[in-house]
Amino acid sequence: MVREGKLSWLTHDLTHRGVTAWLLTVLLTGFYLVLYYTEVFTSVARAIGLDSKWTFYGLVYTSAIVVGGIFVLRKYRHNRYQVVRTSVVMFVQAVFAFSIPAILKFFHQPEYYFSYFWPLKFDDFVPGTIFHLPLVYILYSFLGSLLLVPVLGIFFGKRWYCSWVCGCGGLANTAGDPLRHLTSKSSAAWKFEKIAIHTVLTVCVALTALLFVTWGVGNRAPALARFTSGFQTFYAFLVVAMLSGVVGAGLYPIGGTRIWCRNFCPMAALLGLVQKFGRFRITVKDNMCISCGLCSKYCEMGIDVRSYAQANQSFTRASCVGCGLCAEVCPRGVLRLENVRRRHPQELALVQISPARGGSRVAI
Repeated sequence: MVREGKLSWLTHDLTHRGVTAWLLTVLLTGFYLVLYYTEVFTSVARAIGLDSKWTFYGLVYTSAIVVGGIFVLRKYRHNRYQVVRTSVVMFVQAVFAFSIPAILKFFHQPEYYFSYFWPLKFDDFVPGTIFHLPLVYILYSFLGSLLLVPVLGIFFGKRWYCSWVCGCGGLANTAGDPLRHLTSKSSAAWKFEKIAIHTVLTVCVALTALLFVTWGVGNRAPALARFTSGFQTFYAFLVVAMLSGVVGAGLYPIGGTRIWCRNFCPMAALLGLVQKFGRFRITVKDNMCISCGLCSKYCEMGIDVRSYAQANQSFTRASCVGCGLCAEVCPRGVLRLENVRRRHPQELALVQISPARGGSRVAI
């Protein structure tokens, strides 16, 4: 039931795909289109003393995470994991993703974002860009992307990045928290997710390889250089601008907060593959589930967690970002996020329960 009062009605309308939600979707998608393809916000930035529209956007984005984070901290103040996780997300965004790059730029140093790695931060692996930076940045980019990311993924799953560090996940888990239940739980959405996210990762890897080949051959292959340049422009338009910005953030009010992370983010795809063979999993207490469905309802990645709990099956899903809300909302404490050394024999079987098909058994 919706409580009486205009504010309660507005809240319900906004979080349940009402007219207000659709209006906000139009506003957000319009904001990103104006940001990417006009210079309107350049004038706004200069009017308030900022150097560019991207600095202005960074300020707005960081403010959304900090303000949203404060509400999340109050909402989940009884849960230590959520308090610590949200605090880290806010700190990383405010310091490493906004303040430090701004300070570096102020002192006429290369503007570098220490909280982003390849393949999410694509520029870190573009030879024409990265090799013009100081050596410490080059080492950080390569060691961070090729060593730090997969190693931490093995030990802690993708949650170390997707739910603790990344600004995309940071916005989803702070300002977007009231909209997490809108993520589709359908079988069709699950099938689309598997195809789309691995397609983007494949394209990203292929483009990166092409850029290195083109850089290596220099001026000896002009046709290859033109093709690679066009490929890079296409990737920037479709993936960086449209999917991560216009679609990923613009559709929050009607599609949930992890559209980008779930379906298109190459970093999430890469870490998901690592996570399947790592230590992270969600463990289930046997014969404790009462099938209330809250875990599945509030899963921002669209995983049918209840099907695993009903089957007394601990699990690892490539799409799980380890936000911990399934464990938080469970009334009986059935679920627990863990990093274990050995996997249960049931998890190593070739046949497991599909969370997108109502508990039917499928080969994976």
